Amino acid sequence: MPQFITEYPQFFTATNLEWKEILKNDKYKDIIIRSMRFLVENKRVIIYGFVIMPNHIHLIWQMQAGLLRENVQRDFLKFTAQRIKDRLKVDNAHFLTELLVGATDRKYQLWERNALSVDLWSEKVILEKLRYIHENPVRSGICSYPENYKYSSASFYRTGIDNWGFLTHLRD
Repeated sequence: MPQFITEYPQFFTATNLEWKEILKNDKYKDIIIRSMRFLVENKRVIIYGFVIMPNHIHLIWQMQAGLLRENVQRDFLKFTAQRIKDRLKVDNAHFLTELLVGATDRKYQLWERNALSVDLWSEKVILEKLRYIHENPVRSGICSYPENYKYSSASFYRTGIDNWGFLTHLRD
């Protein structure tokens, strides 16, 4: 018997340590993109919307049947942090020193602890959060229109074309 999705979609936010602009360089945003694609292709999540800002990310996603939100989030953040750290060692080692922490379980920390994850109980709230994340680059002065920002799902909702290959429309 197939398992049914029982989780609500969630609004997920992860912030870089001390709001550092670690994700300003597209190379690091691409690591996040590849990880999201992996999660969708491996049937761990459905992704309805996202934005990757220079110092944080927002997602609207839904865990697939039988998967715990905490485990997926942990794996996603750990994987992306490790890949970005490895890339920083090559590209920008001096910046890596800004991520040094005195923790007993890690030498470096990319993401703030306790990422935000909120269940979205209605289509109205999901649409409000989707508008919020799509407007993020506009509010930050990065672009004039949400669909002009590359690292976002706004263009998908404007044109219907999924340039990322992993998005699901809210109405599907």
